[in-house]
Order: sequence, then C-alpha cells, then structure tokens
Amino acid sequence: MKKSDFKAFNFQPFLYNVLDKLKFIEATPIQQEVIPVALKKESLIGQSHTGSGKTHAYLLPLFNRIQEDKNEVQVIITVPTRELAMQIFDEVRKIIEFGEMVDQIRSKLIIGGTDKQKMIEKLKEPPHIIVGTPGRISDLIKEGALNVYQAESIVVDEADLLIDLGLIQEVDEILVRMQRDVQLLVFSATIPVKLQHFLNKYMESPKHIRIQDQGPAPEKMEHRLIPLRHRSVSELLMEATKLINPYLALIFVNKKENADELAGELTAQGLDVGIIHGGLTPRERKRTLKNLKDLKYQYIVATDLAARGIDIPGVSHIFNAELPRDAETYLHRVGRTARAGLEGTAVSFYKEKDITLIEKLEKSGITFHNFDIKNESWVEITDWNQRKKREKKENELLEDAYKQVRKPNKVKPGYKKKMKRQAEQIKSRMKRNDFKRKK
Repeated sequence: MKKSDFKAFNFQPFLYNVLDKLKFIEATPIQQEVIPVALKKESLIGQSHTGSGKTHAYLLPLFNRIQEDKNEVQVIITVPTRELAMQIFDEVRKIIEFGEMVDQIRSKLIIGGTDKQKMIEKLKEPPHIIVGTPGRISDLIKEGALNVYQAESIVVDEADLLIDLGLIQEVDEILVRMQRDVQLLVFSATIPVKLQHFLNKYMESPKHIRIQDQGPAPEKMEHRLIPLRHRSVSELLMEATKLINPYLALIFVNKKENADELAGELTAQGLDVGIIHGGLTPRERKRTLKNLKDLKYQYIVATDLAARGIDIPGVSHIFNAELPRDAETYLHRVGRTARAGLEGTAVSFYKEKDITLIEKLEKSGITFHNFDIKNESWVEITDWNQRKKREKKENELLEDAYKQVRKPNKVKPGYKKKMKRQAEQIKSRMKRNDFKRKK
C-alpha cells in the first residue's frame, strides 16, 4: 500500500470527509500497520515513537465500526491522565464534527475531578464512545451507571505509564466486566514485566506492531550536552536563557518536589514559568493548560507525566535540567519538539552519574554536541568522553606493544619489570610514528 493511499482501507464515506478536513495526506507507518488489523477486529500491541500518528491509527478504524443505531457503549479508550483523556476526546469530537455525525454518534469524557452525580445523569443515554481515566470509568461501572459488557473494543493507551502510576488494576477491573472476546488494542512505548503479565492474562498471540523506521529521535533535533559542574540547575538555566529565546521551552526534572523548587527559583528571577506534574489539583492543572494555550508561559517545568500525557503545541526547546534514568524516557522528552517537520533543540545538563545513559543514547544513534556557557556565550568543549577515548587508545597501544616484546626463554628475577619497560619504549615509538604519519 502506498503511503498516501487511505482509500485502500475502504473506510465509510464520512471518514474520508474527516481525513480531508484534518488535512491528512499520507498514512504514517503506525497507521499503515495498525488500521488493517484493527478493522478486522483483531487485538494488537502497538509500539511507536511520540508524534507518530498513533491516536488516529486506532480512532479511524474504531469509528468505522460504530453502529449508531445501537443504544450501547461500543468503544472504550482508557488513558493514564486527565490531560491526555481531554486531548484524545478533542480528537474524537473533531471526527464526529468533521464527519457531520453529531446527531448519530455520541461520545463522553469520563475523568476524575468532575461532578460524579452530573456524570451519572448524562450516562442515562449510553454514549457509543467513552474516553477517560480507568479509575473513574471503573468507579461508574461499580455504581451501576455504566454498562460496558456489550462493548466490542477497548484501547489501553500509554500502558507502561499506567503501570508506573499504579493504574493497571483499574483497567483490569474494567476488562473483567467485558466479554472475553473483546478487541483489546494496547499501545505502549515499552513492555515492562508487570505489563507483560497483564498482556498474557488478556491476550493470546496478539499481533505485535513495532515502528522504528524514523530513527531514535526527531531528525531535525539538535542535542546539546552541558556539564553542570559546580553550578546549580537554576543558575545554569538562567545563563542559557540569555542565549536562547525560546517560543516555548519544556524543562524536565525527575520529581515533582524538584519541579516546584526549580519553578519557584526561575519565577523569582523574572521568567514566566508554569508547572505540570502529578501533584497538582485538577483545578491547578486546568488553569496551567489554559494559560499555556493563551501563551502566558514561556517556560514549563515538568515531570515525565507531561512528556507522556499531554500534547503541548509549539515547543521549540527541551531542557533536561535532570537527565532521566533510561533512554526511552529521554526519547519521549525530546519528542515533544521538532514535530511536524519543524526544528528543535534539546539541551541536557549532566553529571558524572549520567555518563552511562549518554553512552547508551550515542549507541542508539544520537549525536551530542558538547558545549558550555562562558562569558554569556556558547563555547564548544571537548567531548565528555574524550578522556575515556584517550585512555582506551593508550591501553590498546600498550597491548600492541606487549605483543612485540620478546619473551625470555628462561624466567629471571625482575623479568616482568624489564618487559614492561620494553613495552613502554615500543609504545612511545608507535605514538611518534603515528604522529609523523598524521603531519
């Protein structure tokens, strides 16, 4: 199938109107792989990079099978965070509106932080599609306000984050109330052990789709490394902001306490800073997202919840004030910029403990540029691993030199010192010869 050939999917006519209005020209790799499987009502596991078109890879085929004359829940989409639920629900509403199906297809957003009694009233007429967080969906099922037994499909999106946040139990509570042959579409960046147990419980030989053809990170992304050294994170960030005037920068830390502290320090120095992390109240999160849309912030300090759970348009720069523990999280962070063909920059502050992660990222194909900030300007510095490379080369030369040392026929006292002396002399000669060749 050609990339541009959406017609090969044989969607219902209203979905082609949707595709035109969404200005979708080419099916992305994940869409090409997922849509045919989902249309056949088969279960699957999907893994792809951020910004790959995953959401519409499952929304389009699920909409294609909606039977508007059936007065029952047909599709459930579960996600880890309220923000992500709202984001996906917006896409659901667009499809309904663009397809001119407002009077035919009903949808509901079911998340915490909302009036439960009002929600129960609204559910008296069952929606065809539900988008929400597993905790609130499970709660309403237990209350008897929601019947999901007849639903034919359930999407478990950002499944590894559901594991991290301890929400997979609620998904389990939803699934045990559904038919055994329900179509289960699981999307996850990684497959941790706990998620594997869940998959084994509910899926038998599912289609496993991995999309890796676009490389480890956005192609138009520059990755910069800056040693933190003796400086504080806020001090180094303030130095960087004098050289970079981002349209919108996401600043990542690893803990919500660190996010609060850093945001406070940057605000005190005059920056327009917002915060996004799991410790905010629903009202605070809603206000932050509204202020983001109104362009009131130039900087957002965030934990990895934002990297996985919220689509923030217009991000021009990523700052890793603290590097994450694993390569996957780094890729999700930097995937928030350089989207839709635009350029982006990721600036990471690092300590000695981060070297292992940097090595792993370099092996995956990422090229880091090494800089420091001195006298209010960028200064290109020696690679972080230059010393390591020198040590490795010295060891290799010494090993080659030892191979050229003649071993004595008879072992005499002090022979090891003598061999070492000879090896060092040979190594020095090899280095001189190498230097002459390069001149």
